Amino acid sequence: QVHLVESGGGLVQPGGSLRLSCAASTSLFSIDVMGWYRQAPGEQRELVAQFQRWGSTQYADTVKGRFIVSKDNAKNTVYLQMNSLKPEDTAVYYCNAVYYGQTYWGQGTQVTVSS
Repeated sequence: QVHLVESGGGLVQPGGSLRLSCAASTSLFSIDVMGWYRQAPGEQRELVAQFQRWGSTQYADTVKGRFIVSKDNAKNTVYLQMNSLKPEDTAVYYCNAVYYGQTYWGQGTQVTVSS
């Protein structure tokens, strides 16, 4: 089992930046897929960005060039750097991990982009 704890959400103005963190309870080397999803009110949860243990990284088209997913293996932590934020990025952001075939979610962190 993997526990995921997110932090770093908040309120930011359009054009601003935020960095989300997701701390995992196990080594990232043992997690097959890890990344970020988001869910806006009334919408389905959607993939934002993720990387596979074997090196591949994916981004949603809506965030390419603005968001960067990275990791610190020593801290078992994955980050989502969000730049040039737009009001449509407003959502609850969830950390996600696939570990031994099971999918795990964090509790979510709210990101609100508004002036």
